[in-house]
Amino acid sequence: MSFVDDFVAQIISLEVALFHSRARLQANSNNEALHDLRIAVRKIRSLLRPLRDMPEVAALNQSAAEIGKATTPTRDLEVIIGELQKMGYPRQATRRSATLTEQYRKIVASPELDKLFAELDRWPEMFRTTERAGELVDVKRQIEKALKKRITQLIAGLRDKHFDRHELRIIVKNARYLSDAFPTLSPLNAISTDQLKSVQASLGSWHDHHQWCLRAEAEPDLLEIAPYWKVASEQALADAELKLASLLDHLEKDLANLETDVKSP
Repeated sequence: MSFVDDFVAQIISLEVALFHSRARLQANSNNEALHDLRIAVRKIRSLLRPLRDMPEVAALNQSAAEIGKATTPTRDLEVIIGELQKMGYPRQATRRSATLTEQYRKIVASPELDKLFAELDRWPEMFRTTERAGELVDVKRQIEKALKKRITQLIAGLRDKHFDRHELRIIVKNARYLSDAFPTLSPLNAISTDQLKSVQASLGSWHDHHQWCLRAEAEPDLLEIAPYWKVASEQALADAELKLASLLDHLEKDLANLETDVKSP
């Protein structure tokens, strides 16, 4: 199977996953449906990211971005409900659970989701037309260039001790997802990939707890929990900071090895 064949097959496979997630969300059959839908959307965006400026890719990428944005508030609500249940605050959890079914219904019937499926249906033939025109002969190099650029950007952020940690979290997340989307083209070795995932988890935990503290300022029934979230946020950030130096060291070595490979005859 050629690289383009595999690329198209992955997008089609993710479309199938989206159909299944939408059906489960519509039936409200389990609490992972929205999460799985968002994972499929995220994987589509990661695959498209290096090519997103191509006219044949831009519309699909934009549609995926729109459904990702449209579903974020509901996913955030799911996550905080789970946190409240885990911490033993059923009253606060139940109060927030009351709106979930209606939010699921709105997502299933949303124009953003309809538009995404429409773009997914028309995209393969458009992409194949581009391939037949000879415009994808350099696609692997283009993706490798995007991977190197993202990792170089991450290294720059890691070297700067004053770099905003919210922005760093996003760069870490994008670098990991891009590397996961193209494992055979990524310069990262297995250790670097594992460390990237670990740093993302710590920064994600810090971000979630920080956002819940902010949410408590507007939602009084969360105020009694906010001090615990503040401590957890600080611990998660401290954990992330301990991991950043090691991640930086491994990423620099991976890029150095890549440069050596490129220069070798």
